[in-house]
Amino acid sequence: MTRNATARKPPSTTRRMVLMLLGVVLIFGGVFAIKAFMNQGMNQFFDNMPQPASTVTDWTAKRERWVDAQQAVGTFVAIQGTDVTTEAGGVVRELSINVGQPVKAGAVLARLNTANELAVLRSLEASAKLAAVQRDRWQALARDKLVSQADAEERSTQAATAQAQVEAQRALIAQKTITAPFSGVLGIRKVSLGQYLSPGDAIVTLQTLDPIYLDFTLPEQRVGQVTRGSRIRATVDALPGQVFEGEVTAVEPLVDVATRNFKVQATLVNPDGALRPGTFAHVGFDTGSAQDVVVVPQTAVSFNPYGNAVYVIQEIARAKGETDMQGKPLTGKKLIVKQRFVKTGATRGDLIAITEGLKAGERVATTGLLKLRNDAEVVVNNKVQPSANAAPVPENR
Repeated sequence: MTRNATARKPPSTTRRMVLMLLGVVLIFGGVFAIKAFMNQGMNQFFDNMPQPASTVTDWTAKRERWVDAQQAVGTFVAIQGTDVTTEAGGVVRELSINVGQPVKAGAVLARLNTANELAVLRSLEASAKLAAVQRDRWQALARDKLVSQADAEERSTQAATAQAQVEAQRALIAQKTITAPFSGVLGIRKVSLGQYLSPGDAIVTLQTLDPIYLDFTLPEQRVGQVTRGSRIRATVDALPGQVFEGEVTAVEPLVDVATRNFKVQATLVNPDGALRPGTFAHVGFDTGSAQDVVVVPQTAVSFNPYGNAVYVIQEIARAKGETDMQGKPLTGKKLIVKQRFVKTGATRGDLIAITEGLKAGERVATTGLLKLRNDAEVVVNNKVQPSANAAPVPENR
């Protein structure tokens, strides 16, 4: 009885746990093995799957001779320009402003009410006349030793003071006659008849238009490249197609420590007044040197923080066994791109100079750069080409 009871004793808990764990390992191991096998096959399929060719446009790098031209932006400034104001207050009694018309220096523009000042002037003139008579009388008495010399000198001082008061009053009256301080063109008047003006109130704008200054700034690297007498060219958006030439007449000796730029001033003739003060201008000038450069469109260059690059198009023979997306065999030659880092130079319109890394005659991709990589196959389609003009003129819509 004891043996049979011992033989029928159930397995221990530990043994059952071990058997269960072995079963779980076998089941999950099989699942993971099948999954890994499937992933390996999928990866091999995608690795060997042919990539479709990317469509790009191309450009053959060419050599051009560029004169070293610099560009800047500037502002036209009147040689003389101001808001004509009044030094004395008063009511406007007369206006002689021909709006928008030229005026000569010294021409009367406005007169203020001077009735009170004229009355005071007549009183002061009478006092000055009496003081002069008394001065002469006391000087005669002093010569005859009838009065002291000190009394005669006091009378002379009183006469001089009275005459000075007369001159001061005349100057005050003159201040109420506003004249043009220089020759120029009048703007829109800012006052009306009967209006009271305080000292400093603007009456009208006056600008000298011919000749005219053009102020612009250049980086400190250009110090020495532009000097007095250098010729410049200017264009304005308001007058498309017209180029105005001038001459540098002043170069600021100080370089701004904040911007590291220095100011340059050119003078341009402006007989018809087409150029106006405050107008924005594009400025160009030649430094005199010329060099041969390799140029490509700016769209061909991938500008990156770590360096600029282009994709050079090359023609190579296809490898054996190459197929298309449907598995059909491909033969012959194909076009691929190679990324090449380059050094860029000056720009001119849509073109950019390549100073290092590219030779004339090499083909580069000009569009679709974001989808390209090394050895990627491409197809060239130049039906729609990006602009590649050294002097582009935007369409006015």
